[in-house]
Amino acid sequence: MNGKYDDVRALVLGASISGEWAARLLMARGGRVTLLDEGEGAKLAEVAERLRTAGCDVLLGKRALPEGTFDVCVASPAFALNHVWIQTCQQRSIPVISELELGACYWRGKMIAITGSKGKSSLVKFCADTLNLAGLPASPAGNYGIPLCQLVMEKPSLAWAVVEVSSFQMEHSPTFHPQIALLLNLQPDHLDRHADLAEYMALKFRMFANMGREDYALLPAGLADEGLMNPQVPCCRFGSEEGCDWRYEKGVIRQKATGLCLDVAETWFDNDILGLAAAAGSAILLSAGVPKAFIIQGFKTFKPLSHRVQVIGTDSKGVTWVDDSKATSLTALAAALQMVKKPVRLIAGGLLKEKDLNFLKVLLTQTTQKVYLIGQCAGEMEDAWASTVPCEIYGTIERAVAAVAQDAQPNETVLLSPGTASFDQFSSYRERGERFTQLVRAVANL
Repeated sequence: MNGKYDDVRALVLGASISGEWAARLLMARGGRVTLLDEGEGAKLAEVAERLRTAGCDVLLGKRALPEGTFDVCVASPAFALNHVWIQTCQQRSIPVISELELGACYWRGKMIAITGSKGKSSLVKFCADTLNLAGLPASPAGNYGIPLCQLVMEKPSLAWAVVEVSSFQMEHSPTFHPQIALLLNLQPDHLDRHADLAEYMALKFRMFANMGREDYALLPAGLADEGLMNPQVPCCRFGSEEGCDWRYEKGVIRQKATGLCLDVAETWFDNDILGLAAAAGSAILLSAGVPKAFIIQGFKTFKPLSHRVQVIGTDSKGVTWVDDSKATSLTALAAALQMVKKPVRLIAGGLLKEKDLNFLKVLLTQTTQKVYLIGQCAGEMEDAWASTVPCEIYGTIERAVAAVAQDAQPNETVLLSPGTASFDQFSSYRERGERFTQLVRAVANL
């Protein structure tokens, strides 16, 4: 912990939960804080009232930065580098940092940092749960869990923070330094925000930049680091290939150096997709001092997060219903098809973020009986896939569930894995998943 941001005059951009806790931490460290948000409305008014009561100057519905001198600006991840407020800070020589960077400066315990394109939250939860199981007090933080600044203020004595890190946060985290860090996977994502895949990749690797010889890093097998990895950091590889430092095989995780074997048979992790996360999680936890027995227990007792290949139940016909509404990309859809029991009846569609639908054709042929299409991109998906697998447009999730309930046969899986954003018909993937679950419980008597 250091006092770099003690007694500063600070500007906080964004009245989100991370912005609120950044403001609270700065004020607790003697700072004079002004929080600024472009929006208005009841929710923001509640945040403003709480912070004003605590001594913060809050400005809502604003379009320009306030005049005056500021020592630092803490920006919400929602503010892209080209946002006029970020550019104004640069013009006025106001240093811009993330809430993650601020929290890390005051965190007293050790830190595990996990980044990647998909599957981060589940692994953060698994690691935090298992650390606690082993008697090593820990909490998830960052993009999953609570803001790191909140953890600093509310649970400062914990041994570990397990932090989910995004590429957005790393735009403004110049001194961020975890003791253990993992890049889980790398797939094209957020290219509406980042210039290209190279920029996205560079931001992911920035998480390792301040680590040293006493720290520990993990990268997936087969991913070339393009010279971005800090060569001083001890680094291991995980995967399913021969020669990996940590390897997933059916039912087990093996450590190459010691021959250590961890049983994951019949757990949520025992498949070709999540097995890789299990290999990485095993390496993290062993490095953090968790005994083997607790890691195995962690695998067996893990309860997955909602809307992530979440089994709702199996009905009286023997049809299994699975909610994977969190699959907002085509690669996440592909992963779900590989994870669930076959054959599959797939509900897909929504607000498409990608252009290449063709790479899924072979996998659909291997796994899927029929695709039930919903949302804005239903026509595009039908055009791309209809020559490969039966497709039919239903438009809404209500009509799709009603149809698949009639069609599904014993020992099949009905999978909601949209492969798209939800905002054409829902406020979030959570709302989409909750609606699907409600419909399923009604039609399948679960």
